Amino acid sequence: MKFISWNVNGLRAILKKNFTEFFTATDADFFAIQETKLQEEQVELELPGYETYFNFAKRKGYSGTAIFTKHTPLSVSYGIGNEIGDDEGRVITLEYKDFFFVTCYTPNSQDKLKRLSFRTVWDRDFKDYLVHLDEKKPVIFCGDLNVAHEPIDLKNNQTNHHNAGFSDEERAQFTALLDAGFIDSFRLLHPTEVKYSWWSYRFNARKNNAGWRIDYFGLSKGLAINVKESDILDQIMGSDHAPILLEMKDLEV
Repeated sequence: MKFISWNVNGLRAILKKNFTEFFTATDADFFAIQETKLQEEQVELELPGYETYFNFAKRKGYSGTAIFTKHTPLSVSYGIGNEIGDDEGRVITLEYKDFFFVTCYTPNSQDKLKRLSFRTVWDRDFKDYLVHLDEKKPVIFCGDLNVAHEPIDLKNNQTNHHNAGFSDEERAQFTALLDAGFIDSFRLLHPTEVKYSWWSYRFNARKNNAGWRIDYFGLSKGLAINVKESDILDQIMGSDHAPILLEMKDLEV
């Protein structure tokens, strides 16, 4: 069973590039996207064989998530009960026989960490939400979580210390999430590999591979034995993020 997650940095923009070709070629069971940046009336998307689920932000041209899937879910829910974040279209949850599948676009703490207090509440609420789901059945979650967890996860870790995405507070919150019963699937299979999923548009960052790993497939610890592959498809262009891949075995929908 194949899962793809990609922060597309604007669905309308990437549809003019390579999205449809990449989507067709991957033939994923689940394809989650973040930062759709559109409203319901602004998208006409034909994806034969797939059901589509969107969560739109109230603010136009901002945030937003979607999941495209071959498999009809038992239930669908939007948000996590965080009033501000839920207005920003940041989370979709699909329920299946063996697992919940969650896509998330975590709020950025912004320059000088001016949104860190909200981000801290969001991280706590998201962790509690996943723990609540995990009490019912295992969870697979993915998305742009806007944090590089360890120094290995970004090129310039010393100069970026205390910047958004690599502050002590954000990293500690991600540690708390893993300690609550979850696994970073990429690090499970590739504990020492240096690979990035996001690059700034400035300073030729992607050309120089001066990137960050801030996109994740996480899962309940009990699903570790089901992981077949977890990777970053860093050769795929079209966004400032690369798509990420998760392949699982022995799961029923």
